[in-house]
Amino acid sequence: MARKQNLVEEQEPLFVQPYRVMIVDDHSVVRVGLRSLLASQPGVEVVCEAVTGPEAIEEAKRCKPDLVILDLTLPGKNGLEVLESIHAELPETEVLVLTMHFSEEIAREALRLGALGFVLKSDADAELLAAVDNARLHQPFFTSRLAVTMAQNFVSLQSSDGQSDASLTQREIEVVRLLAEGKANKQVAAELKVSTRTIESHRHHIMKKMSFASFSDLVKFAVRHNLVEL
Repeated sequence: MARKQNLVEEQEPLFVQPYRVMIVDDHSVVRVGLRSLLASQPGVEVVCEAVTGPEAIEEAKRCKPDLVILDLTLPGKNGLEVLESIHAELPETEVLVLTMHFSEEIAREALRLGALGFVLKSDADAELLAAVDNARLHQPFFTSRLAVTMAQNFVSLQSSDGQSDASLTQREIEVVRLLAEGKANKQVAAELKVSTRTIESHRHHIMKKMSFASFSDLVKFAVRHNLVEL
């Protein structure tokens, strides 16, 4: 009987701590929407909220969340100031910026100050949960527009440094992303609503432009610049 009881106990699942999230936004509708979206995720718990910059810093220190979802436009202190304070005082707390306005300069500054990810509110329905999943694994996440812009700037920088005369178009970068995700030429063509021959042509020009010796070079490029994840 004792042996049977031990077997039952051994089969019980281990208790997993919830992933604790704090929401910082001065619009109540946004906070309600985010709380509802996050509630759909098993193991995720919204533990506190804040409306102003100073309140965000104090609440973060009080509840010590695993992740802060942070708007950049806040009363009292702007989001970048809040981000800097949280990163300095709570180094184990990750910060995911969620903002309405796209600016490459602001995004780069947020990343410099310690943000793990950057998502546009317009993309939140499609990307926020993926960003939270990445944050749980301590992996960065950039909204699609930022990832593409960073990749384009990288290619342009290579060109100006004389390392390459490559300059990928936005469509070519999209083709790189889809190919690196493991999609066949036919699948990429269907997703982009072009012919398979067009994708084959794109692929050929990309390999030549970037001096990729093999398809694995293309995949490494995509992963390195956060176009895909492995």
